[in-house]
Amino acid sequence: MMNEVSERKSSKGSTRARVQAFGGFLTNMVLPNIGAFIAWGILTALFIPTGWIPNENLAKIVNPAIKYLLPLLLASTGGEMIYGKRGSVMGAIGTIGLIIGSEIPMFLGAMIIGPLGGWLIKKFDNKIEDKIPAGFEMVVNNFSIGILGFLLMLVSYLVIGPLIEAANNFVVSAIEALVATGFLPLLSLINEPAKVLFLNNVIDQGIYYPLGMQETLNMGKSIYFTVASNPGPGLGLLLAYSIFGKKEAKKTAPGAIIIHFFGGIHELYFPYVLMKPLTILAMIAGGMSGILTFQFFKVGLVAGPSPGSIFSYLALTPKGNFVGIILGVVVATVVSFIVTSIILKLDKSTDEDEDSFANSVEMSKKMKAEGKQILNSDGIVYDRIKKVSFACDAGAGSSALGATTFRKKLEKANIIGIEVKHYRIEDVPKDSDVIVVHKSLSDRARLFHDSNKIITIENYIDDPNLNELIKELKKINM
Repeated sequence: MMNEVSERKSSKGSTRARVQAFGGFLTNMVLPNIGAFIAWGILTALFIPTGWIPNENLAKIVNPAIKYLLPLLLASTGGEMIYGKRGSVMGAIGTIGLIIGSEIPMFLGAMIIGPLGGWLIKKFDNKIEDKIPAGFEMVVNNFSIGILGFLLMLVSYLVIGPLIEAANNFVVSAIEALVATGFLPLLSLINEPAKVLFLNNVIDQGIYYPLGMQETLNMGKSIYFTVASNPGPGLGLLLAYSIFGKKEAKKTAPGAIIIHFFGGIHELYFPYVLMKPLTILAMIAGGMSGILTFQFFKVGLVAGPSPGSIFSYLALTPKGNFVGIILGVVVATVVSFIVTSIILKLDKSTDEDEDSFANSVEMSKKMKAEGKQILNSDGIVYDRIKKVSFACDAGAGSSALGATTFRKKLEKANIIGIEVKHYRIEDVPKDSDVIVVHKSLSDRARLFHDSNKIITIENYIDDPNLNELIKELKKINM
């Protein structure tokens, strides 16, 4: 593990890491507002003419909420991520121009203009820093947002909005053509490999959720919410590992099932695919079969299921769609289970089976020789470790699970005085003594943090690197 801790890599050119970072940025714009999206989905499911309890008066809220409320929330959050409250205000001002100048819900536009507004006002403030006469700070601050916001609003209305609407219409037409020809299941060829590379948020938040919201406004539901979020393929894979897996993979899969299927943290099954890449065929087959089933029954959800739990699926299923939705999950599970089982049964290896586990064990052995001190490649000695930060794409899924599990292990080992928290990769505090990330996110983590602090893992529940860290902490923090 210590080789992994001290390993220095140049990750500036890592395309995957940068795309992951982009997906994480999109996620952190959407994630704080998921409650608003769900509220809109419930409103739609209940009160539109085809809903559970149609109500013409209450249904009047549906259209304004999706056209104004949700895009403005996204824009405000995106601007705030770039430059705090001033960025939030600037992003919202610019986005209202998009909204008024278009005929479609401007989710994609809001996710562009919000951060852009924050960036513009940040650059302006940096330029005039220390140049404002004393006593004129408030005037300059207010008028700078007012004037720049006014200009961005006009540009959004006249130029950016029409461009985004044209691009959106092109994407919608292309996907609708795919649906019309019956080839929508082919999206799994893209979705499933991208997901296990931790690009799932780019797909969902960047493409399918905006398209799904747009279709829901017209039809009261959308299949787009299901094409990449179906928990069935991951469940089938983990069930197969629970029965036919070997050693560590078989041992940890049952616990991963509960967290994946009921908790909705899909990242739990990604390492199992990465350990045996051929199982991606099972994920693709499961994804395709699920989409085919959803298509056959003409079902969809009323909002994006986040997290992708079976509970979220059922809560967002509109009237008359339960049979098709449940069967889509079941069929995907069965197909993924069968294909994964065949792959595992045909595997004749008798070693520690997955190279990743063997490598982790080897790294653990090397760490045992390091004694009571942890050194980085610059010779800095960590005599005591007081802050361990778990990091993931959004800072709310797998990292939260890892941090909770690690805290319990510290308590069990009677180790006190160590702060363990979870963050998105970009938000990890600089004073963290150790940063724990999944191996597939290590390049992205090194873009933002000192690589000597990073420990990579492959299993959030029981990873040899974390177990060895516990042992070292017992020695160091006595």
